[in-house]
Amino acid sequence: MKLYSSSVSFIFFGLISLQLLPLSTQQATESCSSTLPLNDLTFDSTLLQCVDAWTPRNYILRYAKTVDNTWSFILSAPDSNAYIGIGFSTNGQMIGASAVVGWIPTDGKGQAKPYLLGGKSPGEVRSDQGDLVIVNGSLKIESVSSRLYMSFQLTAGTPRASLLYAMGPAGFFPSSPGFTLREHRDMTTTTINYITGSQSVVKGSPHSKLRKTHGLMNMFGWGILIIIGALVARHMKKWKPTWFYAHIALQTTGFLFGLTGIICGLVLENRTGANNVSKHKGLGITIFVMGILQVLALLARPDKDSKYRKYWNWYHHNVGRVMIILAISNIFYGIHLAKAGSAWNGGYGFVVAVLVLAAIGLEVRKFKNK
Repeated sequence: MKLYSSSVSFIFFGLISLQLLPLSTQQATESCSSTLPLNDLTFDSTLLQCVDAWTPRNYILRYAKTVDNTWSFILSAPDSNAYIGIGFSTNGQMIGASAVVGWIPTDGKGQAKPYLLGGKSPGEVRSDQGDLVIVNGSLKIESVSSRLYMSFQLTAGTPRASLLYAMGPAGFFPSSPGFTLREHRDMTTTTINYITGSQSVVKGSPHSKLRKTHGLMNMFGWGILIIIGALVARHMKKWKPTWFYAHIALQTTGFLFGLTGIICGLVLENRTGANNVSKHKGLGITIFVMGILQVLALLARPDKDSKYRKYWNWYHHNVGRVMIILAISNIFYGIHLAKAGSAWNGGYGFVVAVLVLAAIGLEVRKFKNK
């Protein structure tokens, strides 16, 4: 009887919990039709226009020109134990934009600050800087019903239309003295028409296609075709002269792909003003020079019977090996710099693993055949 009573009680409280769970979820969810739960605003909230700023993250932006040359903003988002941010950009890019970021840690003492997004590394994102003219005393953040509400006023004719939204990593908050921000967990870029309230999401950055082309060309050129060409030259010599023409075709195609990738990289650097790619660029130029030397070496190849042929072979083979190692390293480094994510790392890592296994297998077979 006691067991039956305990089971009934467990089921009853379980059902009650399931009923309450959606209520807590609903409290953290908001739409433009929701009533704004803030009472101590310094401006008339009835003037605010509302846009669904970032649908997947349920970011809601309310704004209005409440006084001449004064714009009032309220950004609300679910309290995910992380900072929230809105940036104002001239070109849709993070670098060079100015932002407002707010957070409420577990002790409940909320803070909000302006930031200059000077680069993509935490050290280049500096607090209390930027060109936003924030009205004194207007910047604050508070938590209501499991949502964060960050409000501020800007002095501007018309604020910038390219808006960046960011969500920080869970459990990590800026602290004094520098209030350094950790890299965001997620972000998006939008453009807004302040008059009509219409908004559109920017599909990637304005240079995303150029960045992707740069990566793919270098990956296929220096990081795949050149390697396959080297394997052909080392292990397929019994098929004369097919191996030689295949080797030349693969290396030439790889070189041209790599050259295209390098040109895209130089154009990309010029357009974005990236200041953290000097090592990546230096390695790329080194690889390119070594590629040119390999092409020139082909033109100066001695005859088979020449006493200089063994020196040429040593040079050609070892420069090629060093170039391949540098190319693979620089491709992974470029993926890291671009923050391209695990898909790029995993995809190229799989290709490299297949090529390494193929090379090992061919070496074993060559050893056994001796």
